[in-house]
Amino acid sequence: MKKTIAIQGAEGSNHHKVARDFYGNNIQLKECMSFDVLVDCLLDKTANLGVMALENTIAGSIIPNYALIDNNNLHIIGEEYLNIHHHLMCLENQTIEDIKEVWSHPMALLQCKEFFKNHSHIKLVEDVDTAEVAKRISKENLKGIAAIAPKIAAEIFDLTIIEDEIQTIKDNSTRFVIVQTDKPVINEEVNKASLKFQLNHKRGSLAAILNVLSDCKMNLTKIQSLPVIEMPWKYSFFVDVTFDDYKEYEKAVAVIQIMAEEFKILGTYKNGRK
Repeated sequence: MKKTIAIQGAEGSNHHKVARDFYGNNIQLKECMSFDVLVDCLLDKTANLGVMALENTIAGSIIPNYALIDNNNLHIIGEEYLNIHHHLMCLENQTIEDIKEVWSHPMALLQCKEFFKNHSHIKLVEDVDTAEVAKRISKENLKGIAAIAPKIAAEIFDLTIIEDEIQTIKDNSTRFVIVQTDKPVINEEVNKASLKFQLNHKRGSLAAILNVLSDCKMNLTKIQSLPVIEMPWKYSFFVDVTFDDYKEYEKAVAVIQIMAEEFKILGTYKNGRK
């Protein structure tokens, strides 16, 4: 049976690529124009799984998505780090001199700003999604218009890539997570966990937690704080840890549950870093 996977954006987007990398081509996509809609699709069971971007090496953490995962009790079951490549694509038999406008997501336009300084005849137009623009160009046969989108979009919508790798910063990657509503069965391959907890205002309370992680041989790979709504100056902490020994991880969890408030395991899964 095909898995139905909710993605933010359209077919041909980076979220689609991550879904395909994880589960192959035999999947049913549920296209969502926002992460809130994506979560709704998981909660109402119109999708089994969701792909959510969580952080980027340039833009940093996508903080609202931490809250969405936490507030809706989603479980992280996997992750992928994807290098972000921007390609300029259009209908065939055109060159960059034929292009009058480029439509794309504001972030993609921003990340390719330097490239277009050498092509001042092109007007940059903000749009809702990179892949959705590519789809529209193909479907409506729009000549003189190009999209900035991942290579997968050119393949799906039969567009020609006229300029490769036009992003200003070449080493740009995004961390995506795979989420679901059902609590997963833990398998022996897991070596990473995402945890959430709150602390009181006692001096050294965070340092004490970090010492527990260190003593249990956990490697802290991420820490992110988020204000607790309606509780001024109180914060939730979201941390990612990697480990070699699952028993040491269980020991750390047992201790932190006693020390911290509102402790929650957001997911245990296989480390996506190669």
